[in-house]
Amino acid sequence: MNAPAPEPDSAALRPSDARTSPFSQRSFRFQWPSDLTVSWAFEMETLLLAWFVLVETGSVIWLTAFGALQFVGTLISPLYGVAGDRLGQRRVLSAMRAAYVVQACCIAALALSGQLSVVAVFTIAFFMGLVRPSDIGVRNALIAATMPAPLLAKAIGIERVSMDAARVVGALTGAGIVAVLGMGQAYVVVALLYLVSFALTFGIREPPRDAGARTPASIISIRQELGAGIAYARRTPALMAALFLACLANFAAYPLTGGLLPHVAREVYQIDQTGLGTLFACFSGGAVLGSLLVSLRGVGPQPARVMIVSAALWFALLIVFAQVESVWIGMALLMITGFLQSLCMVPMSVLILRITAAAFRGRVMGLRMLAIYGLPVGLLLTGLGIANIGFTATATFFAGFGLLATLAIAWHWRAALWRMPAG
Repeated sequence: MNAPAPEPDSAALRPSDARTSPFSQRSFRFQWPSDLTVSWAFEMETLLLAWFVLVETGSVIWLTAFGALQFVGTLISPLYGVAGDRLGQRRVLSAMRAAYVVQACCIAALALSGQLSVVAVFTIAFFMGLVRPSDIGVRNALIAATMPAPLLAKAIGIERVSMDAARVVGALTGAGIVAVLGMGQAYVVVALLYLVSFALTFGIREPPRDAGARTPASIISIRQELGAGIAYARRTPALMAALFLACLANFAAYPLTGGLLPHVAREVYQIDQTGLGTLFACFSGGAVLGSLLVSLRGVGPQPARVMIVSAALWFALLIVFAQVESVWIGMALLMITGFLQSLCMVPMSVLILRITAAAFRGRVMGLRMLAIYGLPVGLLLTGLGIANIGFTATATFFAGFGLLATLAIAWHWRAALWRMPAG
């Protein structure tokens, strides 16, 4: 039996349609606001809980442990990729966002009743961490499944702009709302944002799965499909380079400008929760500018080169950031590093989606999300380092290692990256 014709917003569009905006695709008009609201909620939630843990415990080690718990699910990210390839990315994304609604309601209820504790936050963070790290990978795979190939780079750029802009708004509003309304009411806002995001996923229309993807699943079949995805990545050098660089960035860069910012704000810059929100907003504001540049200009015919050069500059600037004790200079550096990380990560996503066959897209993006496991490991190690040798020495060591490793990746896979054909 012939497969049904794909939806109008699938990749099988006429060439004239492919020259229009990504918003000409019906599914993107639903997915974009869904991703925007969930990113806003993510940023508010991270700021609120990280500050709560730091204030209640007064320990940078507990702060980094909390940050690490949020990414424990990276170990099972490839399974989300298998599920997406078998069941459809939209179904998986809807289920994930339903889980966000449940956990946010639990925290809101505990906060409103005065029962919120560090133990409760860590417990919910663990379950939240089983799902949340795979969200970006599933949403990008869904965009690739519903977007014409010529519009993919623009769509990913717009997606990243929205995510980074939501981080700016989330950081500023999260700090402001909790200061005015308190933790309980702030979490009601977070839960409502998750609910809106979940509802919007039902408007997305993904092309139908092939017959093979609908066969009954078993432990053996899932293991075979996961193994096939890993084998596909291993025999594609450019994919391996991108995956290693993703892991490196999460291990050595993101802890310094993410999970450790509450410590930097309180101990290095001596500023309060509102100042912390401003630090997050500076980094995300720079990321918005970088993503906006990509969405307007694209990544060009050689996204791998843009990715590698931007990563090297990113780590070099983090070495400078580690030495700074002025909050104003720190804010400026955070904005520039945010800009560079967008010029690294957006081309990376475009590169991965562009060279990956459609049948393996979910599994490869699952492996991409598995690379995020470098973040909790980096958070724990940087936390221990700061407790023993201080922030400056620890941050310098991690950023310096990241720069050297980036150069090693560029050299080892130079044939696949630097001289890869345009396309």
